[in-house]
Amino acid sequence: MFAVMKTGGKQYKVHSGDILRVEKLAAYAGEKVQFNEILMLGGDTVVVGAPMVSGAAVQAEVVDQIKGEKVINFVKRRRKHSSKRTKGHRQKLTLVRVTDILASGADKSGIKAAIGAGSVAGVAVAAAASKKATAPKADKKAEAPKAAPAAGGADDLKLLSGVGPALEKKLIEAGVTSFAQIAAWTDADVEEFGEKLSFKGRIEREGWIEQAKELASK
Repeated sequence: MFAVMKTGGKQYKVHSGDILRVEKLAAYAGEKVQFNEILMLGGDTVVVGAPMVSGAAVQAEVVDQIKGEKVINFVKRRRKHSSKRTKGHRQKLTLVRVTDILASGADKSGIKAAIGAGSVAGVAVAAAASKKATAPKADKKAEAPKAAPAAGGADDLKLLSGVGPALEKKLIEAGVTSFAQIAAWTDADVEEFGEKLSFKGRIEREGWIEQAKELASK
């Protein structure tokens, strides 16, 4: 029996026992996860989803968190600017071993869903797990007041160096509403948002990721 599943924007044809490298998941080595986006099941009977196969899933064990091969990105500026930059990137990946393919009953399996670490949900899961592992015992004494969140439950991004109301609005429109999201940015994310919001290089100069990690932990 085989399944065609979707994760990280890619599709994989898998059999039980296969070892895959997928986009980084919010999970630790040794954990079991379940991929619920199943496009097709094959074997004695072929079932094609519309678009997903209801009740089907692929269960896997996380082997390790790894990095892919290094990719060199060379950027040459247009004439009259006389500048160029070479930058390397290694994509963060998760190595998983497929343990089981379920044709039905996935919603009752009790195995946690495989969530991408770069998604909003993945950041929340990782942050919650980290906080639970490192949090000290509750102190009954009053804690220091925290920074007030912005409207709508989002973090106040203006606490980041160089971010004013206009830039905060651009970040929110781009889907960035919390310090946890910025703290989890990869080199590729930094490059993408630098291009998208027209402030290339500013993220590194201002040290947003380090500031976001500190603010998210408060």
